[in-house]
Amino acid sequence: MAKSTETYLERLIQRRSLRHWARAVRQAETLDFPALRDLRSRAKQTQRHLNQLISLADNRLILPVIGSNAIRKFPGSDWVYRPELWRVALDRPGQAAVASKTKIGDEAMVFHDCTVSELTLRQIRNSGEGDLAPFGVHMDVFRFDGSFLSIVIDLRPAASDGLKRRHIVRLDAKVEMEKPLEIFARLNIRHGPNTEQIVRELPLLADEVHVEFDLAYTKLNEKRVDKMWVDLIFEGTEMNRIVLRDMVLSRRPRAEL
Repeated sequence: MAKSTETYLERLIQRRSLRHWARAVRQAETLDFPALRDLRSRAKQTQRHLNQLISLADNRLILPVIGSNAIRKFPGSDWVYRPELWRVALDRPGQAAVASKTKIGDEAMVFHDCTVSELTLRQIRNSGEGDLAPFGVHMDVFRFDGSFLSIVIDLRPAASDGLKRRHIVRLDAKVEMEKPLEIFARLNIRHGPNTEQIVRELPLLADEVHVEFDLAYTKLNEKRVDKMWVDLIFEGTEMNRIVLRDMVLSRRPRAEL
């Protein structure tokens, strides 16, 4: 871990700089206009760098720590995963008038059939006492003239490695909304030319919810499984604000009888 390399001389210069600006504040009431304009210009230059430093420091020091992968693991799970949307900072954290098939990071994509998109989406920093995910996803939907809105999340190969019909896949989510709506989670598993799909509605009676997908009731060909992904499908989004604070997927084998 990198440590501060600030020298005694640099600390001395900083203290003198603080005294300089404290003195400037006292003089600002009596300076003539040309001198005051020059002082304001230098203060703004200094302020710009200080604001950048404070923003970067706040972003790193706020909890949960960026890069943290703290997850409440369900007993017996043999795979647990928090998608990158909730785990790492995106290069482009926010977008407005989001078009269909817009990629959000490397794993997620937005789909809808709006004629005119009035959807904004941005990654936000979580800071709540109970938050485990470093980031959340904030969506504002204004007028919505389409019939569907979804976020598709591709899962890493580890999600489908060794997947069996005796597995139960679990999705845990932390959701906030401005007014009630329906959110459905659809698990998709490709095996050869076929795709198994299981749909569950998230029971949004509390902030933290979960659904389970029991693969025993599918026609999954265990030998040909090669990909798994999840669709989050939103119903009743018009004039609504939705915040997905966290999402974690896991799987566990059914207990042998």
